[in-house]
Amino acid sequence: MATRARLSLPLLFAIATAFGISSTIQSYLLARVQDYRPEIWQVFVLNTVYWYVPALAAPLVMALAERFEFDKKRWYVPVAVHVAGALTYSVVHTALMFVTRFAIMTEPPMEGWWFAARVDYLKQLDWQLMTYLFLVGLAHALAYRQESEQRTLDAAHLQTRLVEAQLQALQRQLHPHFLFNTLNAIAGLMRTDVDAADRMMDRLGDLLRMTLSTSNIQEVPLHEEIDLLQTYLDIEKTRFGKRLTVDIDVDPPALEGLVPNFLLQPLVENAVRHGIAPHARPGLIRITASRDESVLTIRIVDSGDGVAPHRLALLNQGVGLANTRARLEHLYRGRHSFVFSNVESGFEVKICLPFSVDRDIVEPVSVGAA
Repeated sequence: MATRARLSLPLLFAIATAFGISSTIQSYLLARVQDYRPEIWQVFVLNTVYWYVPALAAPLVMALAERFEFDKKRWYVPVAVHVAGALTYSVVHTALMFVTRFAIMTEPPMEGWWFAARVDYLKQLDWQLMTYLFLVGLAHALAYRQESEQRTLDAAHLQTRLVEAQLQALQRQLHPHFLFNTLNAIAGLMRTDVDAADRMMDRLGDLLRMTLSTSNIQEVPLHEEIDLLQTYLDIEKTRFGKRLTVDIDVDPPALEGLVPNFLLQPLVENAVRHGIAPHARPGLIRITASRDESVLTIRIVDSGDGVAPHRLALLNQGVGLANTRARLEHLYRGRHSFVFSNVESGFEVKICLPFSVDRDIVEPVSVGAA
């Protein structure tokens, strides 16, 4: 369970004091109606102690509620803890009230202190149990409010990251160098293969339209992300010709798994830029995805020369691809991995995500600098 919001002790005692004063007035007026003249200070002490006990117990009870959260699998553990806690609270409350009465009253009850304590315990038991349960409920209410506020903040951050990723993807495609190479390849094909040139032009238009998408969906099924990637790779394969071979191998069970929108394109683009473009030799980019129970694993391997050890260490420490890292962290809260490594066949990027098919739709929010 996440860290919970807590009530401060001054606030708790201010509330308890207000209830103590109110109960004192009520008890004193009731006694007067019944033609009984108690000492007002005794009534005040008893009522303030009565309310100060739950004020003192509240932090402990709320901590127990935080520590032993109700869930479907191990529901009996928090039930047992809170049953024991409620009974303990009722005994402690009755004992403190008994000690207070003994200290301030000059005459013992007619039936004796022990009899009076048992009667008082049974009379107050239901109210004390309800007080304990109220504190448990209050702890959960504050927790859910804090989590709701955190989810709202995360949604805003995610929307910002999504828009930033869209803009960055568009900027990559609109980069003069990219457009120059693409248009140059199209111009060359116009003289040798008009149909291929038309297809490449269509692909460029498709890629720009997909990049300009304004969808508010943070995650998309892997097969949709692969479709976007195929459009980008078709252009790159036309540019590089036989120098670039792409092998995409996705296990069918992994196709419906959700991944962050625009996750793969910048990673594959880096593989093309650093693993293929600097070399005259033919190069291979291999993209694989598999599902192992609750984990979706994606690997992107290029046949380049890898990176120097110090650069590899920096990459794994978080230097580079800041947007991708931040979006993964916001979406999965540490339940993912994003690892770079030199492998025998070149350089590998490995991403492990929790497998899910439940799409998260985020409402539009105002976007600022991330």
